[in-house]
Amino acid sequence: MNKTKELPTRGMSRDTLFSKMEEVRKNDIKWKEGKAFSLVFHGGEEISNVIKDAYCMFFSENGLNPSAFPSLKKFENEVVAMTSKLLNGENQPSGDIAAGTMTSGGTESILMAIKTAREWAKVNKPEITEPELIMPITAHPAFNKAGHYFGVKIITIPTRGDYRADVQAMREAVNKNTILLVGSAPSYPQGVIDPIEEIASLAKQNGILMHVDACVGGIVLPFYRKLGSKLPGFDFAVDGVTSISVDLHKYGYAAKGASVVLYKNKELRRHQFYVTTDWPGGMYGSPAVLGTRPGGAIAAAWAIMNYLGEEGYMKLIGGIRDTTAEFIKRIEDIQGIQIAGDPDMSVLCLVSDEIDVFQVGDSMAKRGWHMDMQQFPNGLHLTITAAHAGSIDEFFEDLRRAVAEARGLGSKISGIKTSMAKGMLKTLPKNMVSKLVQKEGKNIGAGDSRPEKMAPMYGMMAAITDDKDRETLVKDALDNLFTPKGEDGYQQ
Repeated sequence: MNKTKELPTRGMSRDTLFSKMEEVRKNDIKWKEGKAFSLVFHGGEEISNVIKDAYCMFFSENGLNPSAFPSLKKFENEVVAMTSKLLNGENQPSGDIAAGTMTSGGTESILMAIKTAREWAKVNKPEITEPELIMPITAHPAFNKAGHYFGVKIITIPTRGDYRADVQAMREAVNKNTILLVGSAPSYPQGVIDPIEEIASLAKQNGILMHVDACVGGIVLPFYRKLGSKLPGFDFAVDGVTSISVDLHKYGYAAKGASVVLYKNKELRRHQFYVTTDWPGGMYGSPAVLGTRPGGAIAAAWAIMNYLGEEGYMKLIGGIRDTTAEFIKRIEDIQGIQIAGDPDMSVLCLVSDEIDVFQVGDSMAKRGWHMDMQQFPNGLHLTITAAHAGSIDEFFEDLRRAVAEARGLGSKISGIKTSMAKGMLKTLPKNMVSKLVQKEGKNIGAGDSRPEKMAPMYGMMAAITDDKDRETLVKDALDNLFTPKGEDGYQQ
């Protein structure tokens, strides 16, 4: 075993340093070429240059103390105001005016919404000692993380056949401990908007809060509506919606580290703040999770929103809508795969009753395409962005080949293997199954690049019936991913 990587005795020259960095990144997904369907939202070089220049201009500034940097205070307040305006924050049935803060991303925005609901309940429902929130199974795992962090029990309810939240199931789940209901606009797995109006009405009837996760759709949906798309209610214009999360570093095309969490009014937002007044270092107040807040992310968000303006976003999102329509049309022409449900925007899920979509995913990965694999149902995730307009022909050439390859492997080959594995695992003692899981887990994520085949991992996950073993498998993969490997003294 080689020793762990150490700080070099002598520094590298600038040329050597950046040459090495380029070498290291050679196995990354080629997002500039439109080959990534998640993780990166690329709006083209012109947009990239604007946000890079704005970010670098405020690279060293710290949003921890806005009074020290009035510029960041101005930027953040105006970003929040512009986002609120898009989501009818000043057009609420209650007459309230929305208020919010910027955060580092959708997860932090959701964390803050749950923390706020918990603190609100302490004041308004003090009889609740074990708070609960109810959400559809398709809601983002950040809600589970928030519940874990803040001691809020997560109750999941099923979706209907169209992948939208089953409101009747949610109604039946509401109890004396419920403090918050959740809906997505849209949900990440299938790109459909939950019945926000019904969920918000249910929340209002029960005197509790209702959060809309619009991290993916918060910028897109208002412009889809302006472009003529007929959409259900999803924002503050819906009576009963009390908070919304929306990411700017997704379809807002801001630099990474920019999201907004909005509340129906300032009174509710106050529950998000953390303050301590008895520290020898002085009074301390923080609006969100982070202390130090990168000024560059705040400045870049303000810059791109002002650079594009409504006209620029209309053009950009109009192009995305057209590209999505072309994707849907071409997918419908390929026998053996289809789109799950009826997506409300540019988020799609490919499924199949004939072939193993995970095999299709592995075949596409070999050709350089990055699509997330999903479960319940098995699917491949596509988030269509501006970058995909230029790669659509190449994508569908490769997709047709991948589908043909999967068909050649036989119908649902790993589905059959999964069924066999389930049968085998049922006959083994619990301790033996756990040992097999631990052994397999040490191989997942162990390489320095994307695994060549993800289908076997998802097949094994489906075969494991014990939640603890499933958790162990994922934690082993994380352990491997965050353990340095390779040459030059990296741990082996």
